[in-house]
Amino acid sequence: MAIGDTRAPGAVTIDKAGVDRAWSAGRLPPMPIRKLPEAPQAAHIIGPAMILVALGVGLGETFLWPRLVIVFGPNIRWMFLVGVLLQTVVMLEMARYAMATGESIFFGAARVFQPLMWLFFITAIAVYIWPGHISTGADALEELTGIPWQLSACLGLVIIGAMFTVVKVIYNIVEGLLTFMVGVLVIGSAIVAAFVGSLADLGDVLVGLVRFDFGVPHAAVTATWFPLIVGAIAFAGPSGMQQMWYTLWLRDKGAGMGVHMPRVRGLLHAGEEETIPDTGSMFDVDDPDEWRKWQNWRKWVRVDAVLLFFGITMLVTIIFTVMAMHAADVSSEAKDQLVNGERDTALLAMRDAFADKAAILGTLFFVFISLVGWKASVGLFDAFARGQSDMTYYFVPGAKRFKMAHLYGGFLWGVIIFGILIILFGPVDGPAGILNVLAFMSTFIMGAYCLTLAAVNRMNLPKKLQPNWITTTVLALGGIAYLGMLFYSMIKFGVTDLG
Repeated sequence: MAIGDTRAPGAVTIDKAGVDRAWSAGRLPPMPIRKLPEAPQAAHIIGPAMILVALGVGLGETFLWPRLVIVFGPNIRWMFLVGVLLQTVVMLEMARYAMATGESIFFGAARVFQPLMWLFFITAIAVYIWPGHISTGADALEELTGIPWQLSACLGLVIIGAMFTVVKVIYNIVEGLLTFMVGVLVIGSAIVAAFVGSLADLGDVLVGLVRFDFGVPHAAVTATWFPLIVGAIAFAGPSGMQQMWYTLWLRDKGAGMGVHMPRVRGLLHAGEEETIPDTGSMFDVDDPDEWRKWQNWRKWVRVDAVLLFFGITMLVTIIFTVMAMHAADVSSEAKDQLVNGERDTALLAMRDAFADKAAILGTLFFVFISLVGWKASVGLFDAFARGQSDMTYYFVPGAKRFKMAHLYGGFLWGVIIFGILIILFGPVDGPAGILNVLAFMSTFIMGAYCLTLAAVNRMNLPKKLQPNWITTTVLALGGIAYLGMLFYSMIKFGVTDLG
């Protein structure tokens, strides 16, 4: 079936010999019917949710939400819980499409309406080429070691590029490295919190999470705080395009029908790349054995979502909120800086507050802040190159003359070279005039992908695989809420800076 074929979507077709079967969705080539692999035991394997956790646990969880608790009190944290619950639903629905077809959500969006996919392609370039995360980690490292942040940031970028160039399968190193970093972050920060925090602070934070009085302080609905709260809800867990990239990590993990797609290789191993099919594939949903395997895959991804993604994200933000509450209690300087939103000076003041109890605690706190920046850079550089190369390979004319590894390497080194130039000669987060636009776009894309995902899973999947209407409604309302709050902030207050 050629691109542009007007065959009705949702049809299972059989050739004249009655052998080759395919599932047709949208106006793109149909997906051949193939076999699902057996799912692993749900609790016996770490999934790509760990990568999503590594990207999702950033300065939103370690600074932004602790700051809001200091300003408005622990009861505001029910908003964080709502945000993470919505992101968990999004994660499971992203997994539904990726595991059922082996395609990325970008390909799924193109099946619905190709300009949607190009929106994501352009947004990724606008938002994710700036080396802000690695510069934050390098800045914290400078406070610890005295090494100029520009030197360590540039060296870090080169190391990331070299690492992803020489490894045979890129996903393996990304999963292993980020799992280790997240483990160090969670265990280490929990130890610090145990020394500096109190059970009373912990109790207040936990009660605030589940106190669903849905009250919003009057001061929160102002030009000063409302945009910040909108950003905080959006950045509860992964933000921007991170959930969309999750579909590509699932594919490289070999989850569901992703097993039939080749894995992305390092540039030096491009010659070993297998033939890449023109589309994903679909399994026979009416075969009882195939349906049994699908149900097992859904169990596996639910464990991934609930234990790894939801559990670790909640744990980290609880830990850092307890630490921030202690710092605000013992240091008026830390409290003032947290309230004023001076991130760099607030982090320094928090470090000093912890160091008053034990010098090693202040040092460890900055080690963890540095780790947050470095781990985000590892995941985001891989994610950006992975997503852009996937869309380029399938939808840019002539791109299939290259191997996926060549396209991945081109985007990877392109963003690394750009990052080094910005670190040496320009503002690391991008020109000041477009900062607000970038923050705006990150939240805008989350509203867009909630609505897109709802459409993709209803329009591209067999009826038996489609989500129920409750899930679809949650996605739709989530998308409307993100976009509604964003545009309200822009129209009412004229503010698009969400950080």
